[in-house]
Amino acid sequence: MDVKSCVNLWVQPTRGLMDEKFVVLVQNVLPGSQLTVRAFHRCEDGHSWEAFAHYNANTSGTVNVAEDLSLGGTYSGVEPMGLLWSLRPVPGSKPGLRMRKMNVQTPMEVTISVYQGHQTEGFMDQEPLAGVMVERWYMAPGVRRIPITEGGLSATLFLPSGPGPFPGLLDLWGGGGKLVEYRAALLASHGIASLALDYLTPKITMEKGKMVDNQYFETAYRVLQQHPQILGSRIAMLGLSFGTSVTLRMAAYSQVLKPRCAVCISGSHVQPVDGSLEQVMVFFAENAVKTRFSEQDEVIWRDLLQPIPTDPTLKVDVGRIQCPLLLVVGEDDQNWPALESAMDMKEMMERAGNSHLLTVLSYPNAGHLIEPPYAPHARASSFRSVSTGIKVMALWGGETAAHARAQEDAWRKMLVFLKANLYGGTNPGAASLSNL
Repeated sequence: MDVKSCVNLWVQPTRGLMDEKFVVLVQNVLPGSQLTVRAFHRCEDGHSWEAFAHYNANTSGTVNVAEDLSLGGTYSGVEPMGLLWSLRPVPGSKPGLRMRKMNVQTPMEVTISVYQGHQTEGFMDQEPLAGVMVERWYMAPGVRRIPITEGGLSATLFLPSGPGPFPGLLDLWGGGGKLVEYRAALLASHGIASLALDYLTPKITMEKGKMVDNQYFETAYRVLQQHPQILGSRIAMLGLSFGTSVTLRMAAYSQVLKPRCAVCISGSHVQPVDGSLEQVMVFFAENAVKTRFSEQDEVIWRDLLQPIPTDPTLKVDVGRIQCPLLLVVGEDDQNWPALESAMDMKEMMERAGNSHLLTVLSYPNAGHLIEPPYAPHARASSFRSVSTGIKVMALWGGETAAHARAQEDAWRKMLVFLKANLYGGTNPGAASLSNL
């Protein structure tokens, strides 16, 4: 009997959102037989990624990845989504790769295959027993992608499907610049109209050679506020890394930008408060002498803002913030002193009497790049800083399994926080979600 012909590989759903779980079931194999389940993905940039795990079929000749123990591979233990979050560049790839979806209008395609025996290499040279192609989307059906250039903005608005009106969100990424759309697309898939904004490398900066000022963020906020399908009084801000610096500063000081709530991931409030964006960058650069290097020569920037200053002109007065604030921190962040900053902000808000607005989610052994769920963990990757233009290998930190758990947990709680505050009642303190 040909083993291959009767092996059944079942993946459900074969088409889903990036943050949705799937079930992988192998059936009709010999009871107790050794199997390798593998995921393979070719990125838009042409690089290939894989994850694999070793299983032993049970007495009825099945393996259920959601419930059974992986005995080894790129992850071990019971990990329903390990085939995605443990994806890594295939052997021989160039170092420093990081997987990021560039075109959100196409799915991430992953091939799930099953092989005989416990294999660790040479997958390309052998025929799998069975294979299934899975589509993972950042954009749900009906989500609209609208490029925005008005007011000199370089931005993309993602509108959820349906007539609305929807709550809105301004999405700010970090120091690498460029227009990064996948998180905003996924948020729109969950009912929040989201504007992904390029503020470090927008067209206007490229043409004039001058960094944007606060007015640029206020313009972006107004675009959301005045959109006929967006609830103008229910707009959140979300910042990661350097985007946190901007989010905290605007939430505390802007007369125009009044977010309903704010989420800050892996960042800090430390910056010259009166400085422009350019001066904030200069301030970071002046501290570059505190840069350290790992044994692998990866750049560690977390000490640039340490020790957290006591000088009030060098940090955002978070005591002024009047909306619920969620801080997400990876305790092994090697890029920013996110944990120390969060502790200092907590203290400042306690002194100012607005700490009831603060929720801190802190994750041991998680690194800097806390992404939407099941995105592969990059402990280090090559990074080109907007301020210097120099390409380096940056150490982000984190241990893969712990980091993956942090991404999943933080995303779920972030959605709860956003929905409670953007759809919830009128009392801004009511939904700070101390019960997260």
